[in-house]
Amino acid sequence: MTQPFRLALIAHDQKKADIVAFARTYEKLLAPCEIVATGTTGGLIQEACPSLTIRRVKSGPLGGDQQIGALIAEGKIDGLIFFVDPMSPMPHDVDVKALMRLGSVYDIPMALNRATAEVLVQKRGLLRDDAADNTITAASAT
Repeated sequence: MTQPFRLALIAHDQKKADIVAFARTYEKLLAPCEIVATGTTGGLIQEACPSLTIRRVKSGPLGGDQQIGALIAEGKIDGLIFFVDPMSPMPHDVDVKALMRLGSVYDIPMALNRATAEVLVQKRGLLRDDAADNTITAASAT
């Protein structure tokens, strides 16, 4: 049996509506994933997408970004979708940069905007539809 894809979802305040809309659009593809999200973002997605099971950590400024970073370092996150607002200053910007650095160090796919996130979740991207057992699993490296 294949392990479900473990995906982290995060969004800056000005991008929360965008990540909720993204999750609604791709709810069926995301449903088999083990999703971890920062507090507020996870709550908004869960409310909009009841079929998704979301493990919520603290909000980003209260340490949620660091909690997800620790999961990446422990090999417990397979991919990261982080809708970043490049136009607003963030008081916890160093935490955000550390999270992106960990994603690079541990070589996990990261999407920082909707266009890249869509590439990751569509059938030819990060997740694939396995017709043999009708589940969504991590695509193997080629």
